[in-house]
Amino acid sequence: MDYPKFTKDMRKTHTILIPSMLDIHMTLFENALKGSGYKVEVLHNEGHEVVEEGLKYVHNDTCYPALLVIGQFIDALNHREDTHNVVLLITQTGGGCRASNYIHLLRKALIKAGYPYVPVVSLNASNLEKDSGLTITYTLIKKVAAAMTYGDFLMYLRNKARSYEVNKGDTAKLTKKWIADLSIQFDKNKGLSLSSIKKNLFKIAHDFDNLELDLSHKKPQVGVVGEIYIKYAGLGNNNLEEFLVSQNAEAMVPGLYGFIFYCIYNQIYDYNIYGSGILKKYIAKFIIKYLERREDLMIKAIKTTKFTPMKYFKETKELSEGVLSHGTKMGEGWLLTAEMMELVEIGYGNIICAQPFGCLPNHICGKGVMKKIKEIHPDANIVAIDYDPSATRVNQENRIKLMLSIAKENIKPTDKAQI
Repeated sequence: MDYPKFTKDMRKTHTILIPSMLDIHMTLFENALKGSGYKVEVLHNEGHEVVEEGLKYVHNDTCYPALLVIGQFIDALNHREDTHNVVLLITQTGGGCRASNYIHLLRKALIKAGYPYVPVVSLNASNLEKDSGLTITYTLIKKVAAAMTYGDFLMYLRNKARSYEVNKGDTAKLTKKWIADLSIQFDKNKGLSLSSIKKNLFKIAHDFDNLELDLSHKKPQVGVVGEIYIKYAGLGNNNLEEFLVSQNAEAMVPGLYGFIFYCIYNQIYDYNIYGSGILKKYIAKFIIKYLERREDLMIKAIKTTKFTPMKYFKETKELSEGVLSHGTKMGEGWLLTAEMMELVEIGYGNIICAQPFGCLPNHICGKGVMKKIKEIHPDANIVAIDYDPSATRVNQENRIKLMLSIAKENIKPTDKAQI
């Protein structure tokens, strides 16, 4: 069947709809695309209606993130009058995970829901879909890379600061202020060079360092790992980060850089372990160097503040050695293990592994390695939380509260916060 295409001529007439996932990053990505001449809208519709729409068109045994993404798209279309002038954008990794089939599920859902004319664009680096209508220019690549850098940086510092702020709301205001400033820079094609990124990162670090924080009492430090959508999307994890903050805990979610590095390093491991793709190996090494320069700026900027920086990814990836092989790369694969190890080592020994129910990679690389991680780090306090249409929020939050109660018992009254 010939599906409708998004052509270059539609850039001025059609709005690209993008499902929500990372709030800070998605706002920056949205403005990066707008600054390149596209009409873009990140979806924010949530609630039970989204799940119900997803269940109409996606079998509940299918990956929960697929159900939510498709449900959010269909629900958004049901509440629009300009459905003939919209395009749906999804990302695909091209791996063995069911996520590579999202686009086919979405197209079938659109036909059943009465929107067969709505084009779907796949954003991927795996040659899954061609002729998407998106013109990938060097300037756009720089904007996306800069948006990811700023997004990770702001998310990290926000999570470090907001649980200790003296004046409630200061961290959110500062984060919004910088998102607005960076979006203006994107519109003017500024803030993209390495020197500009360095300048902005050090300014952001300085502003967060000057927030008034109460560090007199230590709070449970909780890391969140898991399947990429459930880990990041409030729609998928029932606003897990906000719940942790409401429970007087500090939440830490590893940045998007880790997942991108993981995908790129897998091109190298494909050659080293399986003997395939030597050209991809050298391209991967070039991209890694490009990203490492920006990662280095983030860490150096944080080192000028009171906050403890994340590890360099080249260090993080080695933490999975002895626990899980780098050849295990379906879904989040060895990254899931490496991130848990990193979180424990930087002080977040309390970890929530958020996963869709029945997600095989997460059950193997998350649940399957918990015993080994606890053997290496006996104080690690790890809990796996499943998310799917039938899982109740009360049950999930009660299990998290039990984990938090153990975390609070391990804190002495005299302990001061170390952020």
